[in-house]
Amino acid sequence: MSVWDDLDLLLDSPSSLTVTSNARGTVKDKVNFKVEEDVAALRNAIEGLGTTEKTLVEVLTQRSNAQRQLIANAYHKATGRTLVDDLKGDTHGDFEDLLVALVTPTTAYDCHEVIKAIKGAGTTESTLTEIFASRSNRQIRALSEVYFEETGRSLLHDLKLEVSGDYGNALLILAEGKRDESTHVDSAKAKADAKALYEAGEKKWGTDEGKFIDILCHRSIPQLRQTLVEYKNISKKTLQESIESEMSGNLEKLLVAIVKCVKSVPTYLAERLFKSMKVLHVYVCTDKIKNLNLSKKFKKLYGGTTLLITKGNLFIWVTGVL
Repeated sequence: MSVWDDLDLLLDSPSSLTVTSNARGTVKDKVNFKVEEDVAALRNAIEGLGTTEKTLVEVLTQRSNAQRQLIANAYHKATGRTLVDDLKGDTHGDFEDLLVALVTPTTAYDCHEVIKAIKGAGTTESTLTEIFASRSNRQIRALSEVYFEETGRSLLHDLKLEVSGDYGNALLILAEGKRDESTHVDSAKAKADAKALYEAGEKKWGTDEGKFIDILCHRSIPQLRQTLVEYKNISKKTLQESIESEMSGNLEKLLVAIVKCVKSVPTYLAERLFKSMKVLHVYVCTDKIKNLNLSKKFKKLYGGTTLLITKGNLFIWVTGVL
């Protein structure tokens, strides 16, 4: 049985897209945190003869995201330079990318990933799918604000120029950041939606993609969870299985990603981490979302931590910095 087939306890589990307190990440706020001491340590590591990578790792991977932002701001005040620029000047390759990502505000990092995904020839749909399927309304709206600040253009406007068809329609709905956030579950509506999805896909010749897009991109997470249960009762198959058998291409990938995130964002990102080997991107995305415990999910699903970034004699285990 696939990990995505088990619907037990789903209805009683908190939603990773809506819960914003009691974070369970493996990196906590450092006790007795002194920003001035961290800034001094980083300056010595960067400004000295040769860069002391060990200090950079010890400081930046052992502070929470909020503390890293305080460090970056204090570093700028103390030196007149940005920490990002200094890290780029003194480190290289994947190691540089990781450290820069750690000190970049999380919403800004999302924004930069979207910009990279849509700039130039071609569009990286996989990046857009991951971001917009796994982010909350609040995070998407914050991303849109930063995008406008950095580009002077509307995120929705630019996305409309890059995506099209049913995939584009679904992505643009998600990018509005207006998914229903009600915690109330209407069981009758869930049964009706499940029936509508069944009739729009498995039960008919051809597929009514619009019905899938409408329901999966608009309904609240608790409502969709009930719909997943009702769908399996009707079809005897999971909704994910039906989508995979009825659709193809980017739309299939996006709708499957939505279904997976409705169940568990950490599990979805752990799977992405395992399959893609794009360690930095998935890791940084995880750092932005409250209540995720990606490292535990990764270990449970795939038998332990297997991905790391190396720099000289330094070995940085990915789950050790989440």
